[in-house]
Amino acid sequence: MSNLMKHRSTHSGRLERWIGKDKIQTLVAATSGQKWYGPPIHVLDLPGSVRVGKDGDFVGPFERGVFMSALDSFEASLKRAMKMPKYSFNTGFTSVSDALSRSSGGFRRAMYFNKAGATGVVAVTNSLHKLGPQPIAGTAGSAAPGGRALVDSDTGGMVFDNPAAGSYRLTGADITANFANTLLLYDRIFDVAKTMASTANESVTGVPTRYQSSTTTAEDYAGGNFGFVEVGLTALAATAHNWDTCLYRNQAGTDATALPTITGNSGAIVHRLDHPTGQWFAPLASGDSGIMDWNQMHCSASVATGLINFVIGHPIGFMVLPLINLTFPFDWITNRDQAPRIFADAYLTFLEITKPATNATTYSGQIYMTSTAS
Repeated sequence: MSNLMKHRSTHSGRLERWIGKDKIQTLVAATSGQKWYGPPIHVLDLPGSVRVGKDGDFVGPFERGVFMSALDSFEASLKRAMKMPKYSFNTGFTSVSDALSRSSGGFRRAMYFNKAGATGVVAVTNSLHKLGPQPIAGTAGSAAPGGRALVDSDTGGMVFDNPAAGSYRLTGADITANFANTLLLYDRIFDVAKTMASTANESVTGVPTRYQSSTTTAEDYAGGNFGFVEVGLTALAATAHNWDTCLYRNQAGTDATALPTITGNSGAIVHRLDHPTGQWFAPLASGDSGIMDWNQMHCSASVATGLINFVIGHPIGFMVLPLINLTFPFDWITNRDQAPRIFADAYLTFLEITKPATNATTYSGQIYMTSTAS
């Protein structure tokens, strides 16, 4: 049974009332326009275990948005918090109370970030990987054929210590932005630099170290791993080109599967994805739901200058920021049946999904995760 079949549809009117119709439409377009192929993706700032699937359908319980918007609820929560005494919970980790207790009892880790984004193109996705200042800017992928399996200690990663036992779950965040964009928090599991000014087939032999299982019920299942072509710190020359005859190994472990052609962009600017408008992930062959690793890269034309990375990421969740200069506190313990897992050594970073305007946006805040065991 698919994840979509396990959960009831979410009330669309309540969603729109909570974060605004335009932001809901952004998520719908991001998953239905090019048909998202992986499992439904968490919408991290919606109370309840809400996910959005491949047809732009929202699933999961959502009891808010009946009378109030997110801002209204936030204001009411602040007023209540000012009047309430502080409590600590001393129960097991099989409950919300236990998770809250662990969060306040030394099992929570906070990762701080401040990302000064770049100018973009309307309806095109930007990568924040090579932008700082905190963490410092990431670097280009390693050269083919090896590429690079990323871990949090690599330059640009949000460094954290791995839990001695159990696993980490995302349990909260506080985020502020100076423009109303939508972010995708993802685990960047692999990247490799493409040789430019070449039309030769270029092999890739390196493989990621996370999300490599072919078992659909496993937490490290490769289904949902998505690929994308990212412009680095040098813009592309003004040359028409396509990314064609590129090969990958799919979620079932089938090698040398052909990626449908991606139309590139002549003169593509730095930090953008070299994809058509509205596309933030590479389409896969019919029936496939994820990428284990890349096998081959190929460009249809010799592009004289520019830097390109072929990347594989795994989505953690969408983060919708409907209002500017307001700190949004996201609670992922009390509001969902299963907070997203963060694997040991995960390299967490962001994509700005289909930017609504060209504005460079600055994001700041912190992400919290809590260990499930001592």
